Amino acid sequence: MAITTSAKKAIRVSERRRVVNIRRKKALHDTGKALERALAAGDKAAAAKLLPAAYQAVDKATKRGVLKANTAARKKSRLARLVSAK
Repeated sequence: MAITTSAKKAIRVSERRRVVNIRRKKALHDTGKALERALAAGDKAAAAKLLPAAYQAVDKATKRGVLKANTAARKKSRLARLVSAK
């Protein structure tokens, strides 16, 4: 358990950041899954419309430090490849 006030504050800050990071990851996951569901249903137009939202979620997660740059690039590449392949 933290003893000093600065350590206690660091724990509070860490918890707030954790909640935000979880929210970012959830948004990232949900947009990717929605895109995959649209493709599975055979709705390529809907998937193409969802692609910018998925890109935005990936970019925001990268900007906030939830994802590393190369991981983000890989995810975006795979999403684009999925949409163009179907």
